[in-house]
Amino acid sequence: MAPIAAEFRCPALIETERLRLRPPAAKDVAAIVALAGAWEIARFIANIPHPYSARDAHTWLAAVAEGNARGSQCTLALADPADDALIGAVGILMKPDRKTGTFGYWLGRPHWGRGLMTEAVARMLRVGFEELDLARIEATHHPENHASARVLEKAGLAAVGTEPQKVRGRNASSVETVQLVLRAIDRDAWRARSPLRTVLVAAAALVDADGRVLIAQRPPGKAMAGLWEFPGGKVQPGETPERALRRELKEELGIDVSESCLGAFTFASHAYADFHLLMPLYLCRKWQGTPAAREHTALKWVRPEKLADYAMPPADKPLVAMLRDFL
Repeated sequence: MAPIAAEFRCPALIETERLRLRPPAAKDVAAIVALAGAWEIARFIANIPHPYSARDAHTWLAAVAEGNARGSQCTLALADPADDALIGAVGILMKPDRKTGTFGYWLGRPHWGRGLMTEAVARMLRVGFEELDLARIEATHHPENHASARVLEKAGLAAVGTEPQKVRGRNASSVETVQLVLRAIDRDAWRARSPLRTVLVAAAALVDADGRVLIAQRPPGKAMAGLWEFPGGKVQPGETPERALRRELKEELGIDVSESCLGAFTFASHAYADFHLLMPLYLCRKWQGTPAAREHTALKWVRPEKLADYAMPPADKPLVAMLRDFL
């Protein structure tokens, strides 16, 4: 297959609320062998060897690197943002018409039941339709693989037929022909059920007399719990970002800020799985009151050069380098 246009090549890094999607690498071999080689995975995926060896992992890594470079596929590792450890993989293989892609994915057994693959598939659909310019995305699953069926159903892929395929039987040594369930969704249907919703959030980098920046830890029960962020919140209808930020700082930290003390600094623009975040960041050096964690788990005053040491939501991370260089 000839390479597709360069602008449609696989992204080098995608960060979702709970996952880092990045190219698989040699450092992942041990995790690939341990997770992909498990019978619960190999049972339903014919092209995953069982038992699985390090040689098999290296062969797969080489094929992925070549396919991603040529534009014939977009396959990424699912990694834990905390330590970048591989926990699974997701990919789209191009068909010869270059307008249809086929989904493939697997997730290590210890990470099942948390909705991680649903999150990854939703994000990769956006990659397929918006960045790879596909018109249709298909996927197949074993009729007994109910978890995979639920993932695809939630992503909007409807059952459109079956495809015969030889797969492993109920033990590793047997082979049987099964009518795999074929599911698909086209770009128009995806856009109709997944309209791009833009969420406007205003945030502040509070800077104290020692040049430290305040960050707040998201509480349990909220999306991205435990991550550190710049305080702020959603801009309500009829509010300006400055007014919303003054309100949020009062509610979250118990401080009063004059609008004249909020200096527009930069902004973040980040695509999450089901919405696009636009977040203006303001610098603030003067306020009344002492910041207290009213809605967050904890607060910390951090030197700009140390901000990168704290796990943050994907949208906040690009702001760190800008603050470090400015402050």
